[in-house]
Amino acid sequence: MRLSRTRRLERANNIGDLRRLARRRLPRPIFDYIDGGADDEVTLQRNQSAFSTYELVPDVLTDVSSIRTATSLFGQPTTLPLMLAPTGLTRMFHQEAELAVARAAGKHGLLYSLSTLGTTRLEALAQACAGPKVFQIYIFKDRGLTAEFVARCKAAGFDGLALTVDTPVAGNRERDRLNGLSLPPRLTLRSMLSFAAHPSWSIPALSGSKFDLANVSHRVDALAGGPMSLFDYIGAQFDRSLTWADVEWLAREWGGPLSIKGVMTREDAKRAIGSGATGVMISNHGGRQLDGAPAPVDQIAAVREALGDGPDVICDGGIRRGSDIVKACALGASGCSIGRPYLYGLAAGGEAGVDRALTLLREEFERTLTLAGVNSVNHLARRHVRRVPR
Repeated sequence: MRLSRTRRLERANNIGDLRRLARRRLPRPIFDYIDGGADDEVTLQRNQSAFSTYELVPDVLTDVSSIRTATSLFGQPTTLPLMLAPTGLTRMFHQEAELAVARAAGKHGLLYSLSTLGTTRLEALAQACAGPKVFQIYIFKDRGLTAEFVARCKAAGFDGLALTVDTPVAGNRERDRLNGLSLPPRLTLRSMLSFAAHPSWSIPALSGSKFDLANVSHRVDALAGGPMSLFDYIGAQFDRSLTWADVEWLAREWGGPLSIKGVMTREDAKRAIGSGATGVMISNHGGRQLDGAPAPVDQIAAVREALGDGPDVICDGGIRRGSDIVKACALGASGCSIGRPYLYGLAAGGEAGVDRALTLLREEFERTLTLAGVNSVNHLARRHVRRVPR
């Protein structure tokens, strides 16, 4: 007897189970876009495996009858030290796209971040998002486009900006090259069988409404030149000449919470705050840019030591368990940011799948705090985590 999608989601006991459901539902090129990284994918694998090199050191005989998990990120209250990272092209994974993710985030009281390369207009997202929201932004060669985004985010009521700084060029994502991935998704000789074998994805994706990058398509006739023309436009807009002076300009233009996403060292973290940012997101773009970069979790302690207690330090990358969030916070992170975990849920079951991913992480986080003898996220300390002895 075939299980309903709802029942399959209920039987998912962890993020790995949701990943397997997503892999079954998506054509190979689309799943590989979520799952893949740059070059040999060394950093992609390291992001996740690095968490296993830390062990939790529990307290005992602490009153854990009530566990307090609430904190704040980007100056906004959140029920967990967790936010949903910006991810591009979200409609490729489910037709409800970013709106489904934002609704699930709002239900859980978590912060959601919309990508510049998302498939939902930021104004529509703002109306649908009941919780705190951040817009991920680039400083383009066309500074007018960046200034336009700032003005639109102010008008729409976004709570913060996350400036991505690790994309002077696109990373070498060989799975996507091999699969011939394009926007909108199209049939090729290589992908035809995979698309045909996944009709529950292919029919809505290939026959639905126009597929574009909704927040920038007004600047160009997005797909007039055929698939990939919009990617070419965006790629041409990435500016290799960016410096910290551009961060200072953006901080003045925005005037609100601003995190620099892509910081990996204590030195750059200090420069970020000195340039007007209120926090940093330690990130290597999910292993999709520079292969060989350190795992974010390994950089937390040094960055926190450099910045002191004030600024947000968000660990972005490799989180698959609630215990990973506990480890990151014990090392000094203000919170963690997830991308693939909620995308697996979205692909597996739309909004309900995202809800399942967030529920699993929340339950694991609370259980880990309880077993570690820590009754509040604010009581997590460096002594609760240590490197596994070699």
